[in-house]
Amino acid sequence: MDNCIFCKIAKGEAPSYKIYEDDKTYAFLDISKDCYGHTLVVPKKHCENVLDCDEETLSCVIKTVKKIVNHYVKNCGFKGVNIINASGEEAQQTVFHLHFHILPRMSKDEYDAFPSLCGTIAPFEQQQELLKLELN
Repeated sequence: MDNCIFCKIAKGEAPSYKIYEDDKTYAFLDISKDCYGHTLVVPKKHCENVLDCDEETLSCVIKTVKKIVNHYVKNCGFKGVNIINASGEEAQQTVFHLHFHILPRMSKDEYDAFPSLCGTIAPFEQQQELLKLELN
């Protein structure tokens, strides 16, 4: 896609601070600098989000995420990670190229990566009826 910033970054047409690259994926530091090591992992092939991504591409992205988080914990001194994805405008996706955020975590790093949610009064049975997925 010609005007996609993440496509440009993955092709080397826009600057980035590369963390990892293979033939299918590219990982780089997020320019927001909101926390130390905030990393984005994207497929080189353009897809908008998890909902339209083919399984092979998504699998490659997830394998890269796992490789990076293992490296961060085993070799870089981090104690854990948050992995975040937003798929769709209603989920607050702002760049419409599939990407996963990796937020490396340290003990007592004092930021909260989970949103404060208001809760729901819907009974679990009602939620289950809507959400359950039958094996095909």
